[in-house]
Amino acid sequence: MDYKYIIVEKNENGVGQITLNRPEAYNALCTPLLDEVSNAIKDFDSDDSIGAVVLTGGNKVFAAGADIKELATLDFAGAYNNEFVKKEWMTLEKHTKPIIAAVAGFALGGGCEMSLLCDITICDTSAKFGQPEVKIGTMPGAGGTQRLTRAVGKAKSMQLCLTGDMIGAQEAKEYGLVAQVVEEGKVIEAAQELASKIASMSQPIVRLIKESVNNAYESTLQAGLESERKSFYTTLALDDRIEGMNAFVEKRKANFTNK
Repeated sequence: MDYKYIIVEKNENGVGQITLNRPEAYNALCTPLLDEVSNAIKDFDSDDSIGAVVLTGGNKVFAAGADIKELATLDFAGAYNNEFVKKEWMTLEKHTKPIIAAVAGFALGGGCEMSLLCDITICDTSAKFGQPEVKIGTMPGAGGTQRLTRAVGKAKSMQLCLTGDMIGAQEAKEYGLVAQVVEEGKVIEAAQELASKIASMSQPIVRLIKESVNNAYESTLQAGLESERKSFYTTLALDDRIEGMNAFVEKRKANFTNK
């Protein structure tokens, strides 16, 4: 498929990569761009050769937010009736394979919310995260008050959303917004390395783990523990479980077949 606003690649290690490509607008998240990301994610989800996905904006900026020119044309009825952003966000949310956000530079507003949708976020030392919507007379509408609160806690989320202030890479790591901070200019390389490691594992197992961790946010502890236990039991039926344990005993690398 030909894309105007993103670059899509995949490598021999089972990693797909989506690069936001609106440099003239700091990768502002217009609807056509989000549609293209959604289509690329769906393609990777149905591609058995892909075990993990890297989502990035390149080595200078992740996404500086929503496209304000587009937002300025919205009214309540149009946004509500057309479920503005919802369908594209749900594609990312429901993607069955791990998505790693590789953030450099600004990840603001919708850009920060997009990184929160990913399973793992890593960034370089140039990264800046924030929810500046309050400064333009609106509020986060794609997870900024919800996923951000779950990631960093109520107090920090309130501070960010009510002031529009930004935080840097190290503070983002301290608050659990990102998993890893790397040297400036190295974030895509680091994300690819991490994605390759995940893609080398048994894909059914990876999917079960992703579902179980996500379930921790959606359920009580007891319900989550019961779901986790049942998922663990299902792994006992997999050829990859047998291969993994045999490989450990025999002190060799496992050869997973995703069955």
